[in-house]
Amino acid sequence: MLTRRQALRSLTATLLVPALFTRSRAASAPPPAGAPITTDLSQGAWIPLFDGRSLDGWKPSPKSPHSRASNNTTAGNWRVEDGMIVGSQDTTNNGGLLLTEAEFGDVEIALETRNDFGLDSGIFTRCTLDGRAYQCLIDYYKGGTIGGVLGEGIWNVRGVRNYSFGATPEIITLTDNPQRCPVVPEAWPFFWRAGEWNEVRVRIVGDPPTITTWVNGVQILQHVEPKSVHPAIGHIGLQIHGGVGSKGAACYRNVRARLL
Repeated sequence: MLTRRQALRSLTATLLVPALFTRSRAASAPPPAGAPITTDLSQGAWIPLFDGRSLDGWKPSPKSPHSRASNNTTAGNWRVEDGMIVGSQDTTNNGGLLLTEAEFGDVEIALETRNDFGLDSGIFTRCTLDGRAYQCLIDYYKGGTIGGVLGEGIWNVRGVRNYSFGATPEIITLTDNPQRCPVVPEAWPFFWRAGEWNEVRVRIVGDPPTITTWVNGVQILQHVEPKSVHPAIGHIGLQIHGGVGSKGAACYRNVRARLL
């Protein structure tokens, strides 16, 4: 068992997390609170997708399997609170998606998250109205993972991951994956700030796509699809998973994107 000092040394020496996270935040600086949603989709420029005050530019979609409990009539409870996008199930077991009105192809998306532990959520890329997408997992519960990749409604297998959460968010167990998790379990409590804001970022490029994910500026996974099986353009989405296993609320802020 590593001591606290050894864990911190392992984290900083191996990953250079402070430098990486600072560089990531500088490169993807969030818009000021209340910044208007821009229609300038210039390649390479970070654009805010959320103005901190309203859900302008977004629309709920009840057409995915996550909204079955309402017979696909409602899409979860999405609202704005204290400068955050907040989502939760709206009735027992009924979740859904919140999608951008705009569609994107090659894009990088970044946001900050402070979800309740026990909630199943994610960032959807190239999403269809019925919820088929390439997902960056934000499965924040025992057995879940953040930064894994899933072909939601596309694959017939479980998503790709290299670690899973334990009974609390300070505990992770590494899984069998050639792409090893860059954060060792002993260092995880100092890397992931449980109960505070953490940054998640996902990039999707090409067709077939390559999907890359980062947590707090550190690359977690890169998945390359072997063939084209899904449209190369679609909505960006946030998810509240339906069913009994997803509890609590999702909180997102500083949601932004850039074309690649």
